[in-house]
Amino acid sequence: MIQKTRPPLLQAQDVGDKMETLMMHPVLKAFVCGSISGTCSTLLFQPLDLLKTRLQTLQPSINGSGHVGMVALFIRVVRTESFLGLWKGVSPSFARCIPGVGIYFSTLYKMKQYFLSDRSPTALESVFLGISSRTVAGVCMLPITVVKTRYESGKYGYESVYGALRNIYRTEGARGLFCGLTATLLRDAPFSGIYLMFYTQTKKVMPQDQFDPALTPLVNFGCGIFAGILASLATQPADVIKTHMQLTSEKYHWIGQAIASIFKDYGLVGFFRGGVPRALRRTLMAAMAWTLYEQMMAKMGLKS
Repeated sequence: MIQKTRPPLLQAQDVGDKMETLMMHPVLKAFVCGSISGTCSTLLFQPLDLLKTRLQTLQPSINGSGHVGMVALFIRVVRTESFLGLWKGVSPSFARCIPGVGIYFSTLYKMKQYFLSDRSPTALESVFLGISSRTVAGVCMLPITVVKTRYESGKYGYESVYGALRNIYRTEGARGLFCGLTATLLRDAPFSGIYLMFYTQTKKVMPQDQFDPALTPLVNFGCGIFAGILASLATQPADVIKTHMQLTSEKYHWIGQAIASIFKDYGLVGFFRGGVPRALRRTLMAAMAWTLYEQMMAKMGLKS
């Protein structure tokens, strides 16, 4: 029996239709919107992340008089490494944030569609959604996070992200690529949960129907700033622990050792070192990412 084959033109059209359907999938749209918003916010606020990492890893002076503030450190970096030195580590930041933010927003979108349908989440549901989505993204991107932290510290001479990953795996094994996993999740997952809770609840309180539609992005950005400040303060100690564990993975075998070492060297205040640049960066970055994401999703006809 002779099997009829479709003309090549029709076959190509079928492939094109399938690709178009794939490209129009809402989850993929959420991934693209999240990636674009993450790219813009990462490029703008990378200097704050570098200053945060440097402040957290400054060695304590013997007489205790060597305190270095954010402004002084900013001037030091510009003088010794040039103005562009503030963007040191931007390559791993891009490698982490472009897919990472995309994974976060697409996972969040899928979970909202699955669990909530078309209704708004409650406060506790927002915490659950934020924590779950960030956990997925955090585990996927942790090796890049390790590289990014080491780039920004200025203590490692890696020439590329791929070269750094290969070097870490060769010298420290898989454990080196996933060092600080617990501290990272203790920082990022609660941050996203707390942020999403305050962000969604603040937006509910705001009488957005009374504002000019042109002001909606500004209102959303303000809600994001408020949510980011509270979430940053709550998760700052975990960020300090994560930084120390990823810079010296051979020194700390579990999170308790890092906590004890930080407390011994810096005291209780050591868990809040670098808090100002981190709060500025995380707050502004999250507010911008969410504002851009929601605006792009609205343009595509999707509810974020």
